[in-house]
Amino acid sequence: MGFDKEAGSSSRTLTPIPREDTPLLGKPRQLSSQAKTFANVFIAIVGAGVLGLPYAFKRTGWLTGLLMLFSIAALTYHCMMLLVRTRRRLESVDGFSKIASFGDLGFTVCGWIGRVVVDIMMVLSQAGFCVSYLIFIGNTMANLFNSGPATHVAAYVSSSIWGISAKSFYIWGCLPFQLGINSIKTLTHLAPLSIFADVVDLGAMGVVMADEAGIVWKNGANVQAFGGLSVFFYGMGVAVYAFEGIGMALHLESEMEDKRKFGKILAIAMAFIALMYGGFGLLGYLAFGANTRDIITANMGKGLISTIVQLGLCINLFFTFPLMMHPVYEIVERRLWGGRYCIWLRWLLVLLVSLVALMVPNFGDFLSLVGSSVCCGLGFVLPSLFHLLVCKEEMGWIGLSTDVGIFVLGLVLAVSGTWYALTEIFFS
Repeated sequence: MGFDKEAGSSSRTLTPIPREDTPLLGKPRQLSSQAKTFANVFIAIVGAGVLGLPYAFKRTGWLTGLLMLFSIAALTYHCMMLLVRTRRRLESVDGFSKIASFGDLGFTVCGWIGRVVVDIMMVLSQAGFCVSYLIFIGNTMANLFNSGPATHVAAYVSSSIWGISAKSFYIWGCLPFQLGINSIKTLTHLAPLSIFADVVDLGAMGVVMADEAGIVWKNGANVQAFGGLSVFFYGMGVAVYAFEGIGMALHLESEMEDKRKFGKILAIAMAFIALMYGGFGLLGYLAFGANTRDIITANMGKGLISTIVQLGLCINLFFTFPLMMHPVYEIVERRLWGGRYCIWLRWLLVLLVSLVALMVPNFGDFLSLVGSSVCCGLGFVLPSLFHLLVCKEEMGWIGLSTDVGIFVLGLVLAVSGTWYALTEIFFS
């Protein structure tokens, strides 16, 4: 099955050093009710990626975009449940200790190489999210304070302050402050910002959707239903990015009081998020059509409410940055510094993330790159592979074909989508 008794006993001797699943806001308390589990799933999945959905709809066409979103939502749900079923199967076998995280599962199924692969993908995905945050902050601040009446993204990205682009100026301006808050050993003091982030995200989406609905009601833009096969992989990458959250699946199931109903609650949450994403992306594209920008808030103009929403999102992402980087620090410090706190390693990682953000011009293209490269691996390839290795002797040909099909699909999307996204970023 790809694992043996020795792997199980090794798992029992693991030292309790920080891992990628360590809670960011302190130790877990009482088990979660169904309502709290629903909220936790929502928080784990919904993020800044939603702001790039209208632009993705512009590129792919509104009907293609909706079909992609709903397909990826269903596939992500299925792969999350594959992880849960794989863990349950392993924990039912004598000699296997409790599996707490994605990394633990990788180690139990594939040994040290399984944990290494999961660790690498977790680092790349979390760091990729933080790169997108800095791109959003840089572009949004440049749009608010340094753009003219032009409607194209290049109009504000190319404007300059002190001889460098406005976007670069604001990203460099964030660096010393990020070095400071990312130096904090414990994130307990940042806990209230998690609630603030969720409130700002929902409030911003509500304001943007209300603004878009008003525009559509008065005079909707001309839109297309299909964008052609050439942008298929771009759209899939953005959709996968928007639903990334599989790294928290095992933790969420562990923290639920009635674990038998986890699948039902997860399905309801994923359906709700898919409908919300679809409505947000569709309204944005219907409102602005061909003028839809890579960050939809840039289409809102310069009014007071628009400025408050955009600044709120920037502040939100600024303080979310250290929360999202925390799993990266835990993994890197465990690998390179014996699990001990290392300030210079953290500073180096923040600098690297900032440099990557400076080199990427387009928010939407970077979402597609992260979604296609590491998110496809984490979300589709590894769950199907782990489930296949553990449960292959119990599955019929339909189950085997499904796992193999998802594994192959994940590889195809990862390779093709990554190539397309890199081509768009560097050669378009």
